[in-house]
Amino acid sequence: MSKSDTMANRWTRFQNRLYARLSQRRRAVSGFVGQPEPRTVGSFARGRQLIAGNLLFAGYLVEAEDTDLWNVPPPSAAFDDERHGFSWLDDLAAVGDMRAREKAQRWVWGWIESHGNGHGYGWAPDLTGRRVLRWIYHGMFLLRGMDEAQSKLFFRSLTQQTWFLSKRWSAATPGLPRFEALAGLVQAGLALDGLEQIADPALRALARECDRQVDAQGGIATRNPEELLEVFTLLSWTSAALSEVGRGTPAAQTDAIKRIAPTLRNLRHADGGLARFHGGGRGIDGRLDQALAQSGVKPKPSSGLSMGFARMNAARTTVIVDASTPPTGAASYNAHASTLAFELTSGRRPLIVNCGSGSSFGPEWRRAGRATPSHSTLSLDGYSSARLAAPARGTMNEALIDGPRSVPIDTEDAFEGYRFMVGHDGYAKVFGLTHARTFELRFDGRELTGEDILLTATDKAKRQFDKALDASGLKGITFDIRFHLHPDVDAALDLGGAAVSMALKSGEIWVFRHDRIGKLSVEPSVYLEKGRLKPRATKQIVLSGRAMEYATRIRWTLSKAQDTAYAVRDLHRDEPEFD
Repeated sequence: MSKSDTMANRWTRFQNRLYARLSQRRRAVSGFVGQPEPRTVGSFARGRQLIAGNLLFAGYLVEAEDTDLWNVPPPSAAFDDERHGFSWLDDLAAVGDMRAREKAQRWVWGWIESHGNGHGYGWAPDLTGRRVLRWIYHGMFLLRGMDEAQSKLFFRSLTQQTWFLSKRWSAATPGLPRFEALAGLVQAGLALDGLEQIADPALRALARECDRQVDAQGGIATRNPEELLEVFTLLSWTSAALSEVGRGTPAAQTDAIKRIAPTLRNLRHADGGLARFHGGGRGIDGRLDQALAQSGVKPKPSSGLSMGFARMNAARTTVIVDASTPPTGAASYNAHASTLAFELTSGRRPLIVNCGSGSSFGPEWRRAGRATPSHSTLSLDGYSSARLAAPARGTMNEALIDGPRSVPIDTEDAFEGYRFMVGHDGYAKVFGLTHARTFELRFDGRELTGEDILLTATDKAKRQFDKALDASGLKGITFDIRFHLHPDVDAALDLGGAAVSMALKSGEIWVFRHDRIGKLSVEPSVYLEKGRLKPRATKQIVLSGRAMEYATRIRWTLSKAQDTAYAVRDLHRDEPEFD
C-alpha cells in the first residue's frame, strides 16, 4: 500500500466518524413493519461458551465472565471487527434460553451506550451492515421483556446506523464488505417503519454491484470460495426479504444468484465443505446447504473452470485444483501462492488439504499460510510460485506479485477415468522451469494418479536453467512436492520408504506411492482453522528431489485399499509400472 493509499484510508475513517456523529440527529422510527424472521445459522456450542464468559473471537480467547463485552481490551483489530459485527448474536440466538437472551440484551444495549453516540470503533460500513442485519433478524429475541424506553433506544440506534449506511456504503471496499453494507441497508429499508424510501436506492446500488463484482462465470475477484458463499448468502437473504413484503428481486441480483449457485456447487467437497483457497475456510457448518436451498437454483451440469478452480468427482471422491493465476491488485490482499495445489476428500472425510489461512493467528502465520509450501503442490528451492510484496510502513497490505502469468489447462477422457492437465510459469523467471501437473481420477473414485513435470519450454528458459544449475554448484534445483494431510488422518511410512499408509476415521485406508524418483518422508505440518486458539498439528507427505535435466518427471498415486483387512498387504504390494 502506498503512502497516498494510507492517507486515503485515514480520510475514509475521518469521514466515517463524521457521518457517525451526524447520524445522532436522525429521528427514530417507531418499530418494525412486520415481525422479522431470523435467517442466520448460529452455533449452539459457541453460544454456550459466550454465556459462560469465554469470548473466542478471531483466534483469541478472553475470559470475561463478569466483564462487559465492551470493556474488554481488544487483543487485535480482527477481534474488534468480530465483536462489533455482532455475528456472535447468531450463536446466542441458537441457544435461545433466558440466559442467552439476557446476555445478548446486555451486550446490545451496552453497545448503544458506549458506541451508539457515533464515537469509537465499529462505525465502518461493512461492520455496520453486518450489525444491522443481526439486530433486525434477532429483533424479537432482543426486545422480549424490554420496556418502552429500552425499545426506543434500540430503534433510535437502528435508525442512526441505517442513515449512516445510506451515506457511507460506497466507502466500503468493493466485494464482500460493500455487499454487507448494502444488504444491511436494504434490509433496514424493508423492515423499519418509516424508512421505506431508503430501500429502492439501496436495491439499485446492490444490483449495480452484482453486475460489477460477480463475473459471467459466477466468481468474484478475490477467488475466495468462502467469501463467494457470504456474498451469495447476503443476496439470497435480500431476495427472501423482498419476497416477504410482496416485491420482486431486481433482475441483476437474480442473475447473480443464478451464476453463483453452480460455482459454489463446484467448489464444494463431498463432505459439504468448501475448498480452502485464497484465505477462505470450509464455511460455517450448514450455511452452504441452507443458502443453496433458499436460492431455489436447481443443480445443472457444468464444464470448465469455476472461479479458476477445476473439480473432478467420481463416486464419493472429490478433487479440487487451483487452475488459474492468483488474484491481482486490491483483490490479492488475502491471496495465496497456490496455483496447481489440490485438495481431496473421500466421502465425509478430508484427506489431502491445504494448510489454510493463518490470518486469525497473527501476521507471521498469515504470511506462512499464503506461501506455496503451505499447499499441496510442488515448490522449488523453498520459493513460492508468487511472492509477497513488502507492505508499506504502518500497513499489512501484502499483495502477491511476480506470480504465474500463464496457466494453460486441458482435459480429456482417459481409459479408466477423467484426466485434467494444467501448468504454470511462476518459476520460469528464476529457474527457467515450467511446472506442469496431470491428474487422473478413476471412474470408481478409488485412485488418483498424478504426474509433476519440471521442464524448460524455450531456449531462453534453458539458458536460465543452466544459470540456476551453475549457481547450485551443479547439484541441481531442489524440489518438494507436498501433500498436507487433514489432522484426523493417521499416516505411517512403510519400512522401505516407498509408500505411506493413511487411515481415515471412517475406517478407509488410502495409500500413497511414487515411482522412486526422489525421497519420500512424512513430516510435521499444521492445519490453520478459524475459530481455534492455535494451529492444529498434523502431518504432510513430502516427496523431495533435484532437477538436473531440462525435463524432470515425477509420478505418484493416491489409492484406496480394498478394506482395512487388506491395508497392510496393499501397502507392500509390488510397485505399479509407469509408462
